[in-house]
Amino acid sequence: MGQKIHPYGLRLGIVTDWKSRWYSEKDYARQVNEDAQIRKYLTGELKRGAVARIDVERIGDKKVQIDVHTARPGVVIGRSGSEADRLRKGLENLTHRIVKFNVIEVQSPELDAKLLSRSVADQLEGRVAFRRAMKRAVQTALKAGAEGVRVQASGRLGGADMGRREWYLEGRVPLHTLRADVDFGQSTAHTAVGTIGVKVWVYKGDVIPSLASSREKIAAEARLAAGGPAGRRRSAKSRAESPEGRRESRIIEAGGGKRLVEAGGGKRKEGGKRLIEAGGGKRPTAEDAIAELEEAREEEDPGAATTVEYDGAAETGVLADAVAEVVSGVVAEPAGDEAAETPDAEAPVAEAPAAEAETPDAEAPVAEAPAAEAEAPVAEAEAPEVEEAVVDDPQPAESDDEKPGGGDV
Repeated sequence: MGQKIHPYGLRLGIVTDWKSRWYSEKDYARQVNEDAQIRKYLTGELKRGAVARIDVERIGDKKVQIDVHTARPGVVIGRSGSEADRLRKGLENLTHRIVKFNVIEVQSPELDAKLLSRSVADQLEGRVAFRRAMKRAVQTALKAGAEGVRVQASGRLGGADMGRREWYLEGRVPLHTLRADVDFGQSTAHTAVGTIGVKVWVYKGDVIPSLASSREKIAAEARLAAGGPAGRRRSAKSRAESPEGRRESRIIEAGGGKRLVEAGGGKRKEGGKRLIEAGGGKRPTAEDAIAELEEAREEEDPGAATTVEYDGAAETGVLADAVAEVVSGVVAEPAGDEAAETPDAEAPVAEAPAAEAETPDAEAPVAEAPAAEAEAPVAEAEAPEVEEAVVDDPQPAESDDEKPGGGDV
């Protein structure tokens, strides 16, 4: 079946369309013969015009439209349209009707079976080896994107005394599949030893989509009608031609995705405010601030007195012990008997936190540790007076005003 019928006529109305479009009840035979004469006339006049197809459409009884599909439109049209005018006048004399002559360029001549067969025939007429000509036609069609090509030559191939038939096939050519787009063309090569017939089949792929793709198309059209995205998938050919490893571009809708975390970190509270810690560290405690200050003062001057101011009413006991140890280390002298005989001298020092609590103006938070360092020289300068007070006058001060430094140690 596939070898006994024309591939084009088998698929009429399914994949292919009629090359003659008109309807007649009385003059049917005459118009069929007229179409054959038109094609024969144009083929004879345009032997070097690379004509692939000639369509005839009759408009009423007085007008005929002829479309010539060619790979060389310049040869058919001629200079300033002179060749086209000559052909139109010849067609008007042949049909006795008004002729509308159109020239249409073939976009892919390498995939046209008629043009491929004509190319092989021209090479055979030019004494080219038939195997080389046939293989060249197959490779040309495959490089152009054909899925299957078959080329056949029949006659006295190579000048042999007995005619034979040879063919080359690459890919697949499904002759029984009606949805397959199979193009067929034949030409005749007139050689010195006789005529050689050339036939070419070109399979370009399936035309009728599958059930799944048709459903996908219907769903995409429904989404578009509803105002949503189409969501169509690219064809298999375009997906195969895309570079390997490259990901398909995606459209991200505005407002979607997760919010990036700002620099510095931080968490969002229940109220909706975002807190970002400056520096990213922990807040130092009172003990840590005092320890760091003592270490800094000892590195500068190991024998100097250290004075620390801190508004710590909640931590009075801890700060009192710390300040007492600092002052006792400064006041201690080589003669330990005198220091032991004056226990009341340490009383003002122990009451220092209470005095500080009574003076609300003396505010020295932990974050203002440099201020304590700034007042350290004053305390160092007043340290000898405290020592003299311990030796000469062991009695404590009666009021805060009489304390050195205005109540600060």
